This record gives sequence, structure tokens and C-alpha cells, in this order.
Amino acid sequence: MTDWLPSLNALRAFGAVARHLSYRKAAEELSVTPAAVKQLVSKLEAAVGAPLLRRDGRALALTAAGEAGRDDVARGMEHLTEAVAKMRAASVGRRLIVTAEASLATAWLAPKLADFKAAHPEINVLLDSSQDIVDLAASDADVAIRYGAAPGDGRSARRLFPDEIFAACSPALAETIRAEGIGAAPLIHWDLSLAPQAANTRRWFAWSVWFEAADLPAPERDAGLRFSDYNLAVQAAVAGQGLVLASWPILRDTFEAGLLVSPFETRVVTDIGYDAIVAPGAEAREEARAFVDWLLATAAKESGQLRSGRGLTGPR
Repeated sequence: MTDWLPSLNALRAFGAVARHLSYRKAAEELSVTPAAVKQLVSKLEAAVGAPLLRRDGRALALTAAGEAGRDDVARGMEHLTEAVAKMRAASVGRRLIVTAEASLATAWLAPKLADFKAAHPEINVLLDSSQDIVDLAASDADVAIRYGAAPGDGRSARRLFPDEIFAACSPALAETIRAEGIGAAPLIHWDLSLAPQAANTRRWFAWSVWFEAADLPAPERDAGLRFSDYNLAVQAAVAGQGLVLASWPILRDTFEAGLLVSPFETRVVTDIGYDAIVAPGAEAREEARAFVDWLLATAAKESGQLRSGRGLTGPR
């Protein structure tokens, strides 16, 4: 029989007041009013049959009864919190948090997650796509997919795709370029100047590098459209607004759909690519290992198709 126990809200209110020795601070923690906290504590005192708090000048202090119950109430609330967390964890199964840059997450990873789920129905993947680079040592993420990760940064990285950079545009603009030359095409820039952590990527996505590889005179100034979001830069190219420097793995579907073409044969071979990196705290987790193994197998299969040229309408 537990009907003699006071309400959980009353115990929470007393626990908060006992920690802060302040109705106001307890109310802020519980997101209620000080009057509501006082009322809950009064109900607990009525159930116990003894005062739990007393005034000590202008401050609050615990009575002997309050002191007797303070630590056990605190431990009880901690145990209840842990119990709820365990129940939630059991209800969602084995969860894995994966962080990936928005372009790759949208164009390549998200459409393939159903395949991983089919192979591992017991693992629930939460995909966190962001322009910001998540600090794996200080976040909840288990696995990250990085583009242009700096070598020698102390993390173990598994290469999914190498990368090559080439010029791409809409089919209509490609016809104009073939008729009038590259000078007829505005340049679209992926501007990474606000992302100092992307210096290793920025040096390859400079149009001057591609013009040098193509043995063409570079424009005197970097005129054209500028985007900090690579997805927007690609969409501008699809809309026929200019030439964009393309990264093949994440734009494969766009080329196969005929939305982009490459009017030039020049491709810049880089020393960067897409890498799978496991967070230090997740290296021993079976879920993380299974996901990285699946990533590597999926990337290897796609790389084989690229080498054989099967089913591709984009550049080879």
C-alpha cells in the first residue's frame, strides 16, 4: 500500500527548497510561482505531521524533520530520474546519433538510411545535419561524416569517398558556353570565408585552382554569385545562373537527372574527401561499428559503379 505517500510534486518542491533554501530559486527551477512551492511544501508538512522549514532571520533553514528527510528525498528523485531515462532508452531501442554536413545528408545519406534500417532494425539512427562542425568530444554524436577533415588531427578517420572537383552548369548554359566560351558564364562561388575550420576545403573550392588546372586565364576578380551554403550554390547552377565547382559523390543524382552537366573535361584531383569518424566515447559501441561498416560498404559499391561508368550520365 502506497496511498499514504505524499504527492510526487510535493516531494519535488521540498527537494528543491532544501537545496536552495529559497522558495524563489526553487520556483525558478520548477517553473512555477513561489506561492505554489510554499503550498506544496505545506501539503508535505501536513502529510508528515511536522514542520520541515523554519525562518532563520531573513533566511530559510531546515528543521530536524527536514534534515532527516532531505538526503533520502534527493536520492529518491535521482533514482526516479534514472528510472525514467532507462525506460525511455528501452522504448527507443539502440539509438545512434550521426552528424553530417547538410549537403551530404540531404543528397546522399538520408535516401540510403532505409537500407541500413532494413539490415539493422534494432538500431535507431538520429541524423543531425548542420552547417556547423560538431565537436565529437563534447557532443552526444556517435559518428560524424566529415568533408575535408584535416589530416593528423588525432582522430581515426575512414575514407568513404575521395573527391575530384570540376565545373558544372545547367544543360542550357552549357550550350551557351560551347557557342560563346567560358567568358559567357558567370561564376558561382561557395564562400567559406566565415568557416575558419574549413580551410582545408576552401583551398580546393577556389576557382583559381580549377582555371590553373584547365590552363585557362582566371578572371581578374572573383565576380559572380556567392553562397555560404553549398546546396544553394548548386541550386543556383541548376537554375542556369552560372558555373559551380562540383563535388561528384553528393551530386550524382543531380547529374543522372540531367539537371547538371560538365561542359569541360578538366577535373582537379584533391587530397580531401568524405570520411567517417567515430566519437571517442562510441568507439566500443557495436552500433557505431555496424554503421561505419555499412557506410564503407555502401560507398565502396558506389565507387565501383563510378569506376565502371554503369548508369551514369555525369562526368567520368
